[in-house]
Amino acid sequence: MFLFIFQKMIRYLCVAPWPHLTTVKVSALALVSGWKGRIAVMGPEIPWTSWLWFAGAGLFLWGMILCQADALSRYREFQRIRRIFHRYGFRPHVLGLVSQSRCQRDAAVMAAQTAGYGPKAKDFYRALGYRWYHILPDTIMANPLSFFCPRFLRSTFIPGKTCVERKSNTILTG
Repeated sequence: MFLFIFQKMIRYLCVAPWPHLTTVKVSALALVSGWKGRIAVMGPEIPWTSWLWFAGAGLFLWGMILCQADALSRYREFQRIRRIFHRYGFRPHVLGLVSQSRCQRDAAVMAAQTAGYGPKAKDFYRALGYRWYHILPDTIMANPLSFFCPRFLRSTFIPGKTCVERKSNTILTG
């Protein structure tokens, strides 16, 4: 029983490594900001900079929540893609639908590895031109302000219902 739970926890961490690592980094920043604010408050008078430190800590805490929401979305996407691969076999167009960001690609490759198609999935993304250093989502690279667009946020945190037309349809049909 405990081994099964432990394996699920490890899989949850491995499916979305970037959001989890970002959560660790942002939580460290939140702790430092909160600690600096606490030190500033402990003085004889409360300076306005302490409120800036606390505001920074609050923003970092919000960043932690967003990172974990993204990690949970990737895990749900992993489960969905794994079920598709188990049911229908290797389908490259499924991988094409989740090639928008590094987190999505990591989840899809992990699902393909679980289903026994890991090398095919890696070759597919390599054929699309993605390498290890392509971390930011494609839409953010095209327009950095699209991070605040509801469509981007919906596709990030509610995966699976809508898809974006890929730039290279020729590879998807193969």
